[in-house]
Amino acid sequence: MFNSPIGTLYLTFSGRLLSGVSFEKPEHVPFRKGAAPASFIKELKAYFSGAHVAFSQEIKFLTGTDFEKKVWSALKDIPFGETRSYKWVAEKTGNSAAVRAVGRALSKNPVPIVVPCHRVIESDGSIGGYSSGVEVKRRLLEMEYYAKGK
Repeated sequence: MFNSPIGTLYLTFSGRLLSGVSFEKPEHVPFRKGAAPASFIKELKAYFSGAHVAFSQEIKFLTGTDFEKKVWSALKDIPFGETRSYKWVAEKTGNSAAVRAVGRALSKNPVPIVVPCHRVIESDGSIGGYSSGVEVKRRLLEMEYYAKGK
């Protein structure tokens, strides 16, 4: 667990590899307390303090289709404090017509924040959806926007 300014984050690991970040306690995973890697906790603290963090924690996707993994990989190209459209992500996957499929893939992202699906918005600039709720997405985007101005 990690207590953040936007709520408790439940962190799931497969060995030393991050496999999940959730705002709700995962039901399908036996929960046991253990120490997350100190370097990852340090990065989370820095991120929520407004630092421009490129997370270095290795990730293991335990779920996801090849397309979903391609979408999640593309998100790492969106810089801190910036946003891109669903269409941009679809184009990065090589399938510009897959805008709706991108939205579905984002909703299944097992490691939000670290794989920054919150940085994807509608082409018209509206915020779009978020698996943990639009208010959480708005807070993450505002935090990054104001931190980027520092």
